[in-house]
Amino acid sequence: MSEMLEAAMASKAWPFEEARRVLKRYASKAPEKGYVLFETGYGPSGLPHIGTFGEVLRTTMIKRAFEQISDIPTKLICFSDDLDGMRKVPGNVPQQEMLAQHMHKPLTTVPDPFEEYESFGHHNNAMLRRFLDTFGFEYEFYSAREFYREGHFDEVLKRAVERYDDVMAVMLKSLREERRQTYSIFLPIHPETGRVLYVPMKNVDARNHTITFDDEDGREWTLPVTGGNVKLQWKPDFGARWAALDVDFEMYGKEHATNTAIYDRICEILGGKKPEHFSYELFLDENGQKISKSSGNGISIDQWLSYASTESLSYFMFLKPKTAKRMHFDVIPKAVDEYHQQLRAYATQDVKARFNNPVWHIHGGDVPASDMVVPYSMLLNLASVSSAEDKSQLWGFIQRYAPEATPESNPGMDAAAGHAVSYYNDFVKPTKVFRAPNDLEREALEELRDNLKAWHGGLDAEALQTMVFAVGKERFDPLRNWFTALYEVLLGASQGPRFGGFIALYGIDETVKLIDEALAGKLLPE
Repeated sequence: MSEMLEAAMASKAWPFEEARRVLKRYASKAPEKGYVLFETGYGPSGLPHIGTFGEVLRTTMIKRAFEQISDIPTKLICFSDDLDGMRKVPGNVPQQEMLAQHMHKPLTTVPDPFEEYESFGHHNNAMLRRFLDTFGFEYEFYSAREFYREGHFDEVLKRAVERYDDVMAVMLKSLREERRQTYSIFLPIHPETGRVLYVPMKNVDARNHTITFDDEDGREWTLPVTGGNVKLQWKPDFGARWAALDVDFEMYGKEHATNTAIYDRICEILGGKKPEHFSYELFLDENGQKISKSSGNGISIDQWLSYASTESLSYFMFLKPKTAKRMHFDVIPKAVDEYHQQLRAYATQDVKARFNNPVWHIHGGDVPASDMVVPYSMLLNLASVSSAEDKSQLWGFIQRYAPEATPESNPGMDAAAGHAVSYYNDFVKPTKVFRAPNDLEREALEELRDNLKAWHGGLDAEALQTMVFAVGKERFDPLRNWFTALYEVLLGASQGPRFGGFIALYGIDETVKLIDEALAGKLLPE
């Protein structure tokens, strides 16, 4: 066994742990279909949100880990449930009244409220694919509408008719008595209205593979289950899809976890082998509420990319997938800086440590070097003190601190500078609150200023930090009160960077001027 394979097989990084579970499925022989299939599912009932992206990203990370430990080919599919009926109108899209007229119709027949695509479902599918393509995912896109209509589900649907009682028995155990009376695994699509009907079955014909039911007006219909005339309820659909596609792995949010046994059993009844699965915790908005497509709360992919790189988002997604995380704008700076810390660490790590490093999983082993000569959090502080409206203002400071850096040679740094200006103007500037120093803080600030005026140590961030530390140590217990004062009095923020690094970047003379302005009350609101 090679060193790399041995390290991958021993890695405690969660993608490798999951990949090893998938590999066990084929310990004796390779899959008959010729590849291992990873699936992600998506309900296009609203605009794609960041949780959907996370699911595809995390599955991709497991797929990459699997490719490191096995020679079996792999495939990732993104399956859109776009044949689902629209059960409510999303609150974050235009033409609400128009959409309300198309309730319960398949999403791919509901008109596009944005008037850009064939339907609302097609629009949301396009948005999802655009987002996924932005990140360079390798995937195949499957549409439920096409899958049903083109007959790819026909064999499994016929089997569902033939084994109707067995599948129903699984489902009925999970339902309340009232729901049991009218439940069916089949949802007919009305031949005239096009609506997805939730109606009981009058007859299920195993010989002809048809169903008979009364519509909402009491008219009787008999339809074949094949050819897109009928779709499955969502829980049976899960299991049927696994059986039809021979899915090897699928992850989903914890809201599905209680249904896993149902999905598995239906898959087996319909002739499939249950896949490996992984249940992840949900993303929460700033108020601790679940992020929802229909309500549009939380942060979107486009919003994150307005303020930071794609890689920083990937880094955030990698961390502790089984822990619920607040996902709001204030997590972005930390994610950016930690991502670059891991990039810098990767360069000196051995194989074992690299397989445990998030950046290996983000980049599939092809890990770039960091060109961030200044942390993102520091850029935000620079933007704050300089009231930057353009990234060129920040580059003046950056190049004095790191003369060799240029926008051309450091494209990541350049992009981060632009992102920092946007983030500052949208989130920091509106919340800046300066305060006047108390007597003790004023005394310390005056000493810091005088020390800087007499400073001959150049732009050595560590030496400057030591000097700042010494000024505070004489007066403050705990010492953190001194740094809090620096942030609140000079930067109008409750927290900030290592202050020695800030001085080195902002400049000695500039920091002296900043302290003088604060002492004179010029930073306070008028």
